[in-house]
Amino acid sequence: MTFSRLADAVLNGADITDKDILMIAHAKGDSVEELCAQASRIREHFFGKTVSLCSIINAKSGTCSEDCAFCAQSGHYQTSSPKYAFLDEEQILTAAKAMKEAGAARFAVVTSGKGLTDADFEKLLSVIGKIRAMGLLADASVGLLTPERVSALKDAGLCAYHHNLETSRSFFPQICTTHSYDDDVNTVRAAVDAGLYVCSGGLFGLGESWEQRAELARTLAELKVQSVPVNFLSPIPGTPMQTRPIMSAEEACKIIALLRFMLPEKHIRICGGRPAVFGKDRVRPLLCGASGLMIGDYLTTKGNETDADLKDILALGLSPEQA
Repeated sequence: MTFSRLADAVLNGADITDKDILMIAHAKGDSVEELCAQASRIREHFFGKTVSLCSIINAKSGTCSEDCAFCAQSGHYQTSSPKYAFLDEEQILTAAKAMKEAGAARFAVVTSGKGLTDADFEKLLSVIGKIRAMGLLADASVGLLTPERVSALKDAGLCAYHHNLETSRSFFPQICTTHSYDDDVNTVRAAVDAGLYVCSGGLFGLGESWEQRAELARTLAELKVQSVPVNFLSPIPGTPMQTRPIMSAEEACKIIALLRFMLPEKHIRICGGRPAVFGKDRVRPLLCGASGLMIGDYLTTKGNETDADLKDILALGLSPEQA
């Protein structure tokens, strides 16, 4: 089957098969170009000419109790990641205002750690309402949540909850041992069940197989998340992943296309690792099936200049989605 026929099948409601996944994994050269063109056709069918731009602030950094093998903020490893307590509300709102002016429609408060203390959670509830009042969609990513905390965030005006599964269930034990895969799944499910817009995806380039990439996509489909953030490993000195190579742009494009074929109606947002993988070809993911980009800086690594991102997006004939 050609990628054109596969795209036709997906647009008619068909699921791709294991054979199709292998065809995507083995694509090279001109076949990758065709794959990306067809993934873009599916993206345009569902999202038109708009691009969803989101941004984050690292509102509490470092000393995380979890041992995720890729993470600069884990307290288990010696890294140069900054360490600080929950930021003052004014600092968060100043950052939110700057990202709104740069074109972002969504702004997320992100914190390190397995979860927030009661005091920090109250600070989060306060700032969420003020971000919303600025005309931004107010999002958060603050670790594992109980249904009660999900409900409180929703009442405060939260628009979306973000919690990555990071990888597939079968590969997860090689990445994290301090909490279970079901802990993450249950947090995502609680947010979905509460009626929140839920953003959950993964980090690629950890050593996972193509079958495990597809396994993650199937789990996300089963959980009915609306948005899938795609991160690519930027190896951090001091972590167990420090010697992993940076993924090639071609492999990254194939991953984005795979997710578009498997999750045709979901927002696929390219987040961490974009500068490392794509360099100056910064918006190439939008030609591979992606429908969104994270702009500005990431948790512990620098992002692209927001003006350059916006200029390149407009040059493709695309426009930022409004909040």
